[in-house]
Amino acid sequence: MPSLAASHYDLAIVGGGINGAGIARDAAGRGLKVLLLEKDDLAAHTSSSSTKLIHGGLRYLEYYEFRLVAESLAEREVLLRAAPHIIAPLQFALPYEPHLRPAWMIRAGLFLYDHIGGRKTLPSSFGVDLHASKWGAGLKDRFHKGFVYSDARVDDARLVVLNAMGARELGADIRTRTRLTDARRENGLWRLALADSAGAVSEVRARALVNAAGPWVKEVRDQASSTPADAGVRHVKGSHIVVPRVHREDHAYILQNADHRIVFVIPYQGEFSLIGTTDIAVEQFEAPVVSRDEIEYLCGIVNAYLARPIGVGDVVWTYSGVRPLYDDGSVDPSAVTRDYVLKLDPGEGGGAPLLSIFGGKLTTYRRLAESALSELKPFFPGMKGEWTRREPLPGGDMPRGSLPAYERALAARYPSLPENLRRVLVRRHGTRTPRILGEAKTVEDLGRYFGDTLYAAEVDYLVHQEWARSAEDVLWRRTKCGLHLDAGQRDTVAAYLREQYGR
Repeated sequence: MPSLAASHYDLAIVGGGINGAGIARDAAGRGLKVLLLEKDDLAAHTSSSSTKLIHGGLRYLEYYEFRLVAESLAEREVLLRAAPHIIAPLQFALPYEPHLRPAWMIRAGLFLYDHIGGRKTLPSSFGVDLHASKWGAGLKDRFHKGFVYSDARVDDARLVVLNAMGARELGADIRTRTRLTDARRENGLWRLALADSAGAVSEVRARALVNAAGPWVKEVRDQASSTPADAGVRHVKGSHIVVPRVHREDHAYILQNADHRIVFVIPYQGEFSLIGTTDIAVEQFEAPVVSRDEIEYLCGIVNAYLARPIGVGDVVWTYSGVRPLYDDGSVDPSAVTRDYVLKLDPGEGGGAPLLSIFGGKLTTYRRLAESALSELKPFFPGMKGEWTRREPLPGGDMPRGSLPAYERALAARYPSLPENLRRVLVRRHGTRTPRILGEAKTVEDLGRYFGDTLYAAEVDYLVHQEWARSAEDVLWRRTKCGLHLDAGQRDTVAAYLREQYGR
């Protein structure tokens, strides 16, 4: 591609969630000069508020979303290879409730789930006796029969950050805490006005604009275009709760409810269980929070299954996100398609295109990025072809793709460091872990200790290499140490960032 002035880009992307970061990485790898803008932190909104799964979406089969499920299952295989440090296989047990879904329907759904996505690495589904096996751990005695299938878990916020890191390493300009204040077409280019968190304003130009603003997709679309949008967005809030771990086995549960929704119960961060999600249509999508009704709804569903009930007082953390779903006219929020929809406004005379992204899910972000760049290909005829299918994400380049092999190599290199520390860091940073540990012989070499597995060496790395600025960035998105630290320890992290970086 031709070189451009510093303030001129081929592609500007608004939105630092999974879709924006994924498109930025893919586009930068195809030779485009890319600018990614995020008004807050990377993954600050929907992309860090998911159920933290890489999955096909078993329940989507009931809505005949066969293409979405097949694509998601195929992508599950791709992502397991690309990021084995932050994505790991997970088995799910489904207790059988004959009055909700008949056994033949479950078996048929699991058969499709096993076969339509080209499963290669994960075990196939099977039936189990819940009473006589580990699969019934924590459940009431009345549950005898169940089914087990496989999917994968992911650290969602880290998936976004790794894509942004990959984009930067390919030449992309990543600007967090930078808001788009105006967008207009001028002489076949986009003229974009920007403001950073300090109030400094700047202006750039771009040949094309991608609107991956998530819940704000319509606002950005209306800001950038003088014509009314021909597509709508449905804002659906999903809330999750975290409680002390409900059983000690490694598997998760997928639980059915009489309203035909399902709720996951997932082992989380060693000591906890993650429970979710709700589906509530909302108009207000700024700073969503879980409601008391949602907490009671989730507790009520799991208490129909668990031998030891949970209550509001057991909840140690909650989070809520708003999904920007494409408005397909469905009345039931749970039935609104989770598939992504791309809307291209080519501009007058085919110059300065605007591509808006509706919907999408973590699992299909890479394919969404490929589809987005296919839409933009006519405007960039010299753009290189697809490349991300076989390329690992930063930190994912394990020897022979084996996380255990890399962990053994790291143990040999850092034999004096605690095993749990090495394990946790590898599952956050993969092969980038030595960039944090350096020549450390003991934990004292890692600087100030904040609690759990968090040391100053990692905090500094997160600031310098991963755009972290605040304690929230560090404790709840780059790591989940916030769950394991008390209020005083969390305040100490905030104080350190102020002392060292004035933040």
